[in-house]
Amino acid sequence: MTNRRALALLASVLMLGATAGAAAERRGPAPVNSTWRTECGACHLAYPPQLLPARSWRALMSGLDKHFGTDASLDPGAAAEIAAFLERHAGRDRAATTSLRITDTPWFQRKHRKISDTVWARPAIKSPADCAACHAGAERGDYDDDTVRIPR
Repeated sequence: MTNRRALALLASVLMLGATAGAAAERRGPAPVNSTWRTECGACHLAYPPQLLPARSWRALMSGLDKHFGTDASLDPGAAAEIAAFLERHAGRDRAATTSLRITDTPWFQRKHRKISDTVWARPAIKSPADCAACHAGAERGDYDDDTVRIPR
């Protein structure tokens, strides 16, 4: 085998590995932290940390007193623990802006671009933020396209 062919083969193997790693990152189970699950999950789905980059989680956690129109303040110890957990497991930072809403991220918008406003307004869905309405595995961080079931 020539050096050029060997290098091409190696590059192909590395690209396949990177693709598989990226897929596992997106579809793997959400990391778990009991304080995050209890505190964030008390009002809504405890959104998996990998759905936002670290800078978005920092901004979100620094404004809990005005959390989407609600005072979601936590005691300093719980807030610090959750912030560290979210940042440690945050997704890649690919956006030019700091999104506080997962539904504003380029990834979410690309994946849901074909969903009409009438679908989002269905009583069983209510809004794009209700991941569990269509993704039965959302609680576990499973957003696999093959398991999506859009309610009628």
